[in-house]
Amino acid sequence: MRILCLAAAALALAACDNDDPVGALRPLDSALVLEGRDIFRFDTFGNEVFWTDTARMHEVISASVSPALALAVGLNVDVDALPQGVQDALAAGQVDLDDPATTVTLLKLNAVVGLQGTVESVNGRDTLTRVGITCALCHSRVDDSFAPGIGRRQDGWAATSLNVGAIVALSPAIPDDLKAIMRAWGAGKYDPRINRDGLNTPIVIPPAYGLHGVAMETFTADGPVSYWNAYVAVTQMHGRGNFHDPRLGITVTSTPDLVTAKLPALAEYQLSLAAPANPAPGEAAAIARGRQVFNGAGGCASCHLPAQRFTDVNEGRLHTAAETGMDPAYAARTATGRYRTTPLRGLWQHAPYFHDGSAPTLEAVVEHYNGTRSLGLTAAQRADLAAYLRTL
Repeated sequence: MRILCLAAAALALAACDNDDPVGALRPLDSALVLEGRDIFRFDTFGNEVFWTDTARMHEVISASVSPALALAVGLNVDVDALPQGVQDALAAGQVDLDDPATTVTLLKLNAVVGLQGTVESVNGRDTLTRVGITCALCHSRVDDSFAPGIGRRQDGWAATSLNVGAIVALSPAIPDDLKAIMRAWGAGKYDPRINRDGLNTPIVIPPAYGLHGVAMETFTADGPVSYWNAYVAVTQMHGRGNFHDPRLGITVTSTPDLVTAKLPALAEYQLSLAAPANPAPGEAAAIARGRQVFNGAGGCASCHLPAQRFTDVNEGRLHTAAETGMDPAYAARTATGRYRTTPLRGLWQHAPYFHDGSAPTLEAVVEHYNGTRSLGLTAAQRADLAAYLRTL
């Protein structure tokens, strides 16, 4: 019974790779991948209706969000979208980064990662009249090749520096008590359910790469990637679309539906994003010893199955919070009430770890399980295991 694929059921299932073992992944459709890339980067699913008409973010940006402030809260600029003349002026320090009008210009150039703006000439001046958000806002960043926060896109990388709460709290439509909660989340965290149940347990923004062959992509395995894409697009991004999950008591419908038909291509692009290799993996001997600990004394491989993308969720297993020493609060708000074993992908890149970011380093992850699981690993074994994890 595929109850987890509730949102756009047939479309979601078409993008799931629930039964693919390592080495036998289905080929991806290159045309769908290209279509999905544009959806991921630029499609708002019609959410300008909320972010402009309700949240009035176009007014906030125009009045008070300079490029300096935008970069400070983790927004990024796609250098490839900037004409050479603009790049030259930036490099020469000839662009006023403290002027919100410069931000409007960047939006006009479609250079702000994850934001789509409509800029019109009003009384001879560029004026931001509409603004919306895309998937890339939280699940893409740049490589800082031009300057900090300015560079080439790295789609699928978690926006670990993005302070979503601080950005949304700029809206005059958000109540003051909720603004205080959002501002306390900090960079790289977001609560994707607070507007549904009123509770507050923010989780880290996860990477969207390395998903091909993983059955359930969310922390609590509520469903596959298209389930989560539909949930976020409709209930969090405020796009115009349909989402239905009786387990959570959520039914949202919209006419027209600007989400459902795009889910297969969006998922195909996400599945095409490979986890980045660590450019400086460390000492080979320590890594080899760490692999032995992982597969032996550490017991990691009993749940992080190497033959199943380092997770046992492909075999239908979920875990209570008590099994792994996790805080149960977030899981209690979800459809499953349990946590999925996280596939180990690109770990070197996206600290902090665990769903709530409670482990700042991989060493802290190892220490947590050494205590919770009573592993009895020596200091040397713990160090070697962390070294191995950095290669995954």
